[in-house]
Amino acid sequence: MSTPTTSTGARAARGMAGRIGFYVVIAVITAFMALPVLWLVFAPFDRSPGLSTSLPDWTLRNFRELLDNPYALTSLGNSVLLSLSSMALVTAFAATTAYALSRVRIPGRDALLYGLLLLSSIVTGTAAMVPIFLMMFELNLVDSQLGVVLVLSGGLLPAAIFILKDFMDATPRSYEESARVFGAGPLQILRDVVLPMVRPGIATIAVWAIVNVWGNFLIPFILLRSPDKAPAAVVLFTFYTEGGQANLGLISAFSLLYSIPVVAMFLFVNRRYGFRFHGGIKR
Repeated sequence: MSTPTTSTGARAARGMAGRIGFYVVIAVITAFMALPVLWLVFAPFDRSPGLSTSLPDWTLRNFRELLDNPYALTSLGNSVLLSLSSMALVTAFAATTAYALSRVRIPGRDALLYGLLLLSSIVTGTAAMVPIFLMMFELNLVDSQLGVVLVLSGGLLPAAIFILKDFMDATPRSYEESARVFGAGPLQILRDVVLPMVRPGIATIAVWAIVNVWGNFLIPFILLRSPDKAPAAVVLFTFYTEGGQANLGLISAFSLLYSIPVVAMFLFVNRRYGFRFHGGIKR
């Protein structure tokens, strides 16, 4: 017959074994997910990079060849232009629309919000590319960065409005009533009272819009014809040898440069806000 002390020791041993097994599984998953990051860090500096992760034979030749490409750095500038322009449009229209939907009682308001969100999720860029291209052609916006910005912003707006409305709903209306007593108009209340309180929400929408536009390939690839207007996601697709093989040296070097702005933005926003969002007010 087992004693209580023996039973307690067995349970403790099983618990310790379970924790060790859990940590081993987490370590294996972490190592597996870290391999692409290690490849991205080491491969650009390797004389002959491959698909495996290994210590590189250090060289800067890949970066020199990348700088000789006439569209590499220009494409990064184009990506910045498209991302910032789309972010400005999305945040501006999402803020005003979410504020209006949050404060004004409109019949069928919730159904409209959920309908827009549902349609924006179902009718994706791939399914809608034919009508979008025809519409841009009729508007004479093919091979125009403005057309790309409008299409990308329109696709992001429904979800941005839906997200930002929750932040607007969480802001105290007493502040707005106090400002209205002192003669402030609706736009002034939005600018000076509401937006400062929903800055975490604005930051969320801004980062989300930039990331979505920064990595978008399909819409710029279809709508833009001039290589000097193409963003980095499209130019990256052209780094192949004459035989059709991927030029891993250029791809890895360009991918490293391509990822730096997004990582820097994440670190800045994480340090500024810490992604600790509680409704419309940071606590």
